[in-house]
Amino acid sequence: MSKLKVIQRKSGIGRAERQRATLRGLGLTKLNQERILEDTPAIRGMINKVSHLVEWTEVEG
Repeated sequence: MSKLKVIQRKSGIGRAERQRATLRGLGLTKLNQERILEDTPAIRGMINKVSHLVEWTEVEG
């Protein structure tokens, strides 16, 4: 199964609580923090909700 590298590029300050909760759910709490996550429909949906705050790429492994 492929994985996704997700990097927080913009702050959650001033955003709706649901967007901040989604960032926390992805494991992102600081700017430029990155996480390697499984590529599942749930994770893809979370990334889609905060796509304006994060960058993501697919990684092998």
